[in-house]
Amino acid sequence: ERGPRPTIERRGAEQGQIAQKLQKQMEDLRAAHQDLIADLRTIRAAAVKENAKETAIQIDKLISRQQQNYQEKLQQLELQQQQMQKALKESGGNAPGAVSQGRRASDFELNSFEGRKVRLSDYKGNIVVLEWINLDCPFVQYHYDKAATMIELARKYRDKNVVWFAINGTSQTTPEANRAFAKKNKLPYPILDDRSGNVGRKYGAITTPHIFIIKDGFVVYDGAIDNAPNGKTIGGDKVNYVDKALSELTSGQRVSTPKTQSYGCSVKYPTP
Repeated sequence: ERGPRPTIERRGAEQGQIAQKLQKQMEDLRAAHQDLIADLRTIRAAAVKENAKETAIQIDKLISRQQQNYQEKLQQLELQQQQMQKALKESGGNAPGAVSQGRRASDFELNSFEGRKVRLSDYKGNIVVLEWINLDCPFVQYHYDKAATMIELARKYRDKNVVWFAINGTSQTTPEANRAFAKKNKLPYPILDDRSGNVGRKYGAITTPHIFIIKDGFVVYDGAIDNAPNGKTIGGDKVNYVDKALSELTSGQRVSTPKTQSYGCSVKYPTP
């Protein structure tokens, strides 16, 4: 005689364990990719310094191929994760650290370029938006000089328990340049100093802009601000993913699109 069928709770727990393993694979893949790219950029910098132009060109091609391979592998894991989330939802499973909430957000402490200390854990009751920026990146400049995208969103949701922080992980940026940028654009939020690149690497910020939304200690959105780099829509109607996510969260709903492909300039981390 066959034994009893697994309970819904047991199946949910098993699916949750698989989902957590997928999340760990994604985090390991992201960390390994960042380390490899950092090494390649160090080698490229050395080649440029020695005027080895052909070597630098070949390294650029290698970096491009690595970026593409990384995105393909990450998308495969994300698809598996989405399928597991669907299975968990259908089975009624509620695994520990339910993956449907996203990955846990790493706590951090950074100073703003105005000297204010910001600790993520001080905002546990808020929805927190982290926006990686680079003052010299044309994709960032578009959203400030022409569209004012981020400023308008921050103002739209500031009375709905949403806190917005810009983070500059550009190793060569200066406090003076960031203060001037904030004054020129009348930013309603601070720019945090991550010139060390420590926080950006923890979160997997790869472009500027790159947006992360955090709620209840979990990253519930990771990706692009919208589907229109420099105002040019990528297929179909224009969608502001961050506006959509914040609208859902402030209405008590889950984020329907928790992950998109960010676009922009690569984050200019310091070489190890």
